[in-house]
Amino acid sequence: MQEMPIGLTLLLLGAVGVQCMYPSSSDVVDLTPNNFDNKVINSDSIWIVEFYAPWCGHCQQLKPEYEKAATALKGIVKVGGVNADDHKSLGSKFNVRGFPTIKIFGADKNKPEDYNGARTAQGLVDAALKAASEKARSTLSGKKSSSGGSKSEGSKDSKDVIELTDENFDKLVLNSEDMWLVEFFAPWCGHCKNLAPQWASAASELKGKVKLGALDATVHTIKASQYEIRGYPTIKYFAPGKKDSDSVSDYDGGRISSDIVTWALDKLAENVPAPELTQIINEKSLKKACEDKPLCIVSVLPHILDCQSDCRNDYLKILTTLGEKFKKKMWGWVWAEAGAQPHIEEALEIGGFGYPALAAVNIKKMKYSLLKGSFSQDGINEFLRDLSYGRGGTAPLKGTELPKIYETEPWDGKDAEPPQEEDIDLSDVDLDEKDEL
Repeated sequence: MQEMPIGLTLLLLGAVGVQCMYPSSSDVVDLTPNNFDNKVINSDSIWIVEFYAPWCGHCQQLKPEYEKAATALKGIVKVGGVNADDHKSLGSKFNVRGFPTIKIFGADKNKPEDYNGARTAQGLVDAALKAASEKARSTLSGKKSSSGGSKSEGSKDSKDVIELTDENFDKLVLNSEDMWLVEFFAPWCGHCKNLAPQWASAASELKGKVKLGALDATVHTIKASQYEIRGYPTIKYFAPGKKDSDSVSDYDGGRISSDIVTWALDKLAENVPAPELTQIINEKSLKKACEDKPLCIVSVLPHILDCQSDCRNDYLKILTTLGEKFKKKMWGWVWAEAGAQPHIEEALEIGGFGYPALAAVNIKKMKYSLLKGSFSQDGINEFLRDLSYGRGGTAPLKGTELPKIYETEPWDGKDAEPPQEEDIDLSDVDLDEKDEL
């Protein structure tokens, strides 16, 4: 930015663009990772929450109807909006795949329902009143609603927080390959008491991925002194793998469960190795690479006779580089030679635009999105980036199950020899007149 006034103006305009989808004068409450748990999860109110992106045309079309519904429901049901393009952690937490996504946080706040009704104020109001009625009837019948911030739930989940001491710290934390977040606390500390249910909830959500521990620094002073604990609570991050002095650093994220979980998963993803680019040679290879993955990136490369080893390796290098770039997404990456897996090509409608070709497949939903642009690093990067933001169209896979996979030989990395033409000696062949050309 050459001139400060212009740059400052642009910055201010950008900031307003993020915030002004629903201004402060609107009855739609602006929700962020910092206030979401307190306002929505830990409240007794029914909430309708829209997850939107400011650039989304459908979101902009919905805005007047959504604000009209918020005004009509004032004092009855809360209506909020999350800029999920800016606050991706919240969108990810609630499995938001496209914009706008509307969810109703009713009796069970931990399991919001998707709103699939009409995108009108009347449709939203009807759904909200139905949720409020169901909650009232549930309370009347004696059933208790589930809230993310209840003391009983926090107490229940506290079993997933590992108690650390001077005696077991090295064995459990330093001598493990696991990633750890460790809270150093004091029993009398008010901030520690406030953190406890959030820490317990995060520990449960991260179970099996990241370990969360707690150490009473007023009792176990050796470790508290070793890590120079000066205030409470202090949270330290211990990186996965072999631990040394460089493996520990300060946690600098938020203090609510969703912030802790997001921060931990981001750190975990940073240490995840790039996915292996697997050739589809049988059903097992495909399942190993793609099963239980949110998306599988499937490429079909030209036949080796049409694109020899240097050409093929260039394509594989592009895919490997992008696999590293998008590794935090935990996608699977596979490839096949043109013609080797015809059922895959047919199911994904690959080949009509020639080779190479690429598609992103959601195996669980049996849907896919086909790359229509160039098979280049920039072209594929743009395609995958749009998918990660919920943009781009999808189509259902042909059939109700995965395509049949043929057993093929893995590529040996070498050029292919063109087929030899057999020389036929025609000198001894007698042709009568009617056979002559």
